[in-house]
Amino acid sequence: MPAIDGWIARWSAAPTIEEIIVRAGATTLRADLYRPENPRAAVLVVHGLSPAGNRHPELVRLARLFARHGYVVMAPHFDGLASFRLSGREIDEIRAALADLRRRSATVAVAGFSFGAGPALVAAADTDGLAWVGSFGGYADLGNVIVYLTTGAHTFHDLRHTGRVEEYNRWKLAALLTPFVDDEHDRERVANIASRRLANPSDDTDTLAAQLGPSGRAVMSLVLSRREDQTRELLDRLAPAARAELARLSPAAVVPRLRARLLVAHGADDDSIPFTESLRLAEVAGPRARVVILETFHHTGPARSWRALHRRAADAAALLQLLDEMLRTPRRP
Repeated sequence: MPAIDGWIARWSAAPTIEEIIVRAGATTLRADLYRPENPRAAVLVVHGLSPAGNRHPELVRLARLFARHGYVVMAPHFDGLASFRLSGREIDEIRAALADLRRRSATVAVAGFSFGAGPALVAAADTDGLAWVGSFGGYADLGNVIVYLTTGAHTFHDLRHTGRVEEYNRWKLAALLTPFVDDEHDRERVANIASRRLANPSDDTDTLAAQLGPSGRAVMSLVLSRREDQTRELLDRLAPAARAELARLSPAAVVPRLRARLLVAHGADDDSIPFTESLRLAEVAGPRARVVILETFHHTGPARSWRALHRRAADAAALLQLLDEMLRTPRRP
């Protein structure tokens, strides 16, 4: 595949990298800008929940790959996502970054990863003229993700899946939901509980939990729920403002407005966001979407059987085809 050739071509020129400041309303974003020798397009990359943010090694490698193929790459650092939080502010920050990038290039794309893909899709739905939009390990509905994190259950049409709950992810969820706690003191306590349990899952935070008022208890009850019906009931009982913000951060309702190609990839074994969310994204996007579910995306180490080797090869081929579609000369819709 021609677009992949440059990936392994050692002679391709390395991009120059500079740190820039992007204005987003009353605030600013720090971003790394990767400049290729001969730019032909630009892409905004939105990181997921990671303290490393835009300096996460995998994101840096991807940014360099894009730049070696002629993309100017903007990789902002989103403080909320780096703190394992979604507040809704990310949508406006991404819109501002896209506006800045469009002043630098006539052809612009955006790629969001994990929990960063949701706000990226929402922002992209209001941005005309994008070449393509990528969602990698992203979601359609945050409510479905919360059900999955607490119970392991996820569905798509008549298909129902139940996986093992990764208990550590409960504390990521607590951090994620912290901005939706109405009471300021409860918000600080929930943030403290999440921070301590993320640092040490066996830490005893019962004393802090006992000090929570109704707002904090509502969120922690959701975090600790283990039944799907209970989780959905607790979601319905959140404060109206919290429910509205969760809905705003869920891109399923706005993805049909996308005029650009939607390129979607997801690992079948993802323990943070279920792959059925990517199937749902592709469905609501319609014929403009291309989705790839990777069966061995989260597997590590040598293959244990010929069947596993075959699945890895199939995943690699599908991923390379998707990557080729991104890296080839983009055309605006």
